Amino acid sequence: MRYFVVILFLLLPFLSEAQTTQPTTTAQAQPAEVSGTIISDNTLLPISGANIININKVKGTLTDTKGNFTLEAAVNDTIHISFIGYTSVKVRVTNDWVKNSAPVKITLTEKAYTLEEVVINSYNLTGYLQVDAKLAPVQPPAFRYNISSLGIGYESAGGAAASVNRVLSSVFNPADLLHNTFGKKGNEMRRLREMKKDDAVRNALASKFDRETLSALLGVSKQEITDILERCNYSEEFINTANDLQIMDAVSGCYEEYKAVNRSSASN
Repeated sequence: MRYFVVILFLLLPFLSEAQTTQPTTTAQAQPAEVSGTIISDNTLLPISGANIININKVKGTLTDTKGNFTLEAAVNDTIHISFIGYTSVKVRVTNDWVKNSAPVKITLTEKAYTLEEVVINSYNLTGYLQVDAKLAPVQPPAFRYNISSLGIGYESAGGAAASVNRVLSSVFNPADLLHNTFGKKGNEMRRLREMKKDDAVRNALASKFDRETLSALLGVSKQEITDILERCNYSEEFINTANDLQIMDAVSGCYEEYKAVNRSSASN
């Protein structure tokens, strides 16, 4: 018995060291990554500069000159791949993809565009400013305002009071669009902050005007994005001409306003 106690006493330092080093090894484990090559289905040539975004982790990157990319991802994450002139695709990360070190080939299909008819209206201008100013239609200027402590500018079709009243009313109306979107899609809306932090995601959105990537990241349809901006009193001109990064900032601003009003109403 005495020898057993001595042996146990001698082994205690090694057992404690093994227990302390195991969490450290786990903590230092590198996050999983996936690699791939993006090619055109028509030419089978690599596509350089394609936007690769992990929707779940809100991380992005671009393909290099050979169409290759490497991105942090976990099993069951969704990768959104897009490039101008091609149909965007979503790819689910599988266990085999994570374990396989060789890049996976992913093809993009070229879009077919149909040119629409352009109608040019004649205003028969006279050359006299006072007369021509009445003939040419002028859109009313959009109102722009800021909400204290948010640091974000709002571009709206009406006055600031109209937008605030809409957001305020949505907090108390379960059937309202903003209440349904912001209240039930809190996880998706919280991605807005992560989207602002990743330069690759921001650059991808800044070059796009189709709302496709933004829709995939937020988990809402393109029409829902338009409806949200209209409900937040943004002008039609802004909704139609802004790039996806500007639209993201607008939705983010409206969501922050909604949360501020919601917190205020809950505390009263």
